[in-house]
Amino acid sequence: MSRPLSPRTVRLHADDNVVVAVDTVDVGASAGGVEARQRVPRGHKLATLAIPAGAPVVKFGQIIGFATVDIAPGDHIHSHNCAFQAFDRDYAYGADARNDMVLPPELQATFEGYRRPDGKVGTRNYVAILSSVNCSASVARFMAEAINRSGILADYPSIDGVVPFVHGTGCGMAASGEGFEVLKRTQWGYATNPNVAAVLLVGLGCEVFQIARMKDEYGIVEGDHFQTMTIQETGGTKKTIEQGMERIRAMLPIAARARRETVPASELMLALQCGGSDGYSGITANPALGAAADLLVEHGGTAILSETPEIYGAEHLLTRRAESRAVGEKLVERIRWWEDYTAKAGGSMDNNPSPGNKAGGLTTILEKSLGAAAKGGTTTLRGVYEYAERVDRKGFVFMDTPGYDPVAATGQVAGGANVLCFTTGRGSAYGCKPTPSIKLATNSDIFNRMIDDMDINCGDILEGVSIADKGREIFNKILQVSSGEKSKSEELGYGDNEFVPWQIGATM
Repeated sequence: MSRPLSPRTVRLHADDNVVVAVDTVDVGASAGGVEARQRVPRGHKLATLAIPAGAPVVKFGQIIGFATVDIAPGDHIHSHNCAFQAFDRDYAYGADARNDMVLPPELQATFEGYRRPDGKVGTRNYVAILSSVNCSASVARFMAEAINRSGILADYPSIDGVVPFVHGTGCGMAASGEGFEVLKRTQWGYATNPNVAAVLLVGLGCEVFQIARMKDEYGIVEGDHFQTMTIQETGGTKKTIEQGMERIRAMLPIAARARRETVPASELMLALQCGGSDGYSGITANPALGAAADLLVEHGGTAILSETPEIYGAEHLLTRRAESRAVGEKLVERIRWWEDYTAKAGGSMDNNPSPGNKAGGLTTILEKSLGAAAKGGTTTLRGVYEYAERVDRKGFVFMDTPGYDPVAATGQVAGGANVLCFTTGRGSAYGCKPTPSIKLATNSDIFNRMIDDMDINCGDILEGVSIADKGREIFNKILQVSSGEKSKSEELGYGDNEFVPWQIGATM
């Protein structure tokens, strides 16, 4: 009788003292060169060497935590015997920066996009109804619902929809300072995202976030593509809805004039996101997305890595890739801001990973961050941006955002992202408007179980597909979706509720 095959494991770096279980490892099974002393679930870690209490646990060739007890070869390593601990990291600013190759225009890939009057290119063609404050959120929704019920959009097939982007703030906040500036950047960023053809901004009238002030500070002149109104000035809810619908009806034929045309991939700005991560995220989908990001940079485009709490402990790998010391120091400054921010709230940077992340095999924020940072590929870090700040550099850049996916993606879209890729291992049900979101499953089980939500299976990397080949598959999918092919989340109708601006500061 043939002996059963040993459960599969993966060693990610020669310096690691753990392997990752591809299959569940039962007690007594031979795996990673040792005999398992405890059951190790798939995606979790198995010790291959003795690790004394207080010694580092190493994965990806990097420290992911420290042993809280003596760990023997064959032990399951997780939160019961491995914990976060601060340690010094060598930022080595710019040590690994390089002159990234960018293909000449005639060799760059292309897609079919909407060229806007300001020169930017959209991948979608939406009409947006923005609310300046939560008090006008219902009216904005009522307008959009009435337009969508009317059937008028059937006359404009080139328009992807009329979408209300509403939120829970805009008043009860300070009229100056960080929180106000973040909301202002977010609102204007959505209004000017290239996937939006026309905007109606609706306020109540008496809120802290005054529409007139935003218009003055940005030098906005209203016209066919951008208009504003308030409920109080218009005369109440019903009159505002009626007049708002009239304005939107007038915008529709103007927005419908946009036509797709062949444009270079250098016009793409890709938001990199992950959520519901597991032990496979840093092995399959994240590095594959990183390979796709490298391809986009090679073709002249832009890739935005974000979620600052989820690169904590891996930031030294990014500072080494910074094009200058100033760029690297700006990233570290944001890390220090977050350390102070969480301390003031009585928290810790190791509040992340989430319970779902831990169930999937991630033990500390250090481990999660090393896997998450892989989405950023290998090219030089060209810039570091604050939340919702307009991204004005080509290549690989970083935007400071929380790790919470809807808030992070909202900042990236406000910064100009016109397409988004989202990796998930536990199974995220996220979608985004006005920017299409492409879902990448880290393992075949979640891809098959949530087939209606997932666009690409990266689990076959565990079966032998190379990271480079999967990166090319993702890059081609980005071009197809940017040209109009609907992603799974778009087919399901996601995106109306995922506009979540970062709320900083006291609610008063």
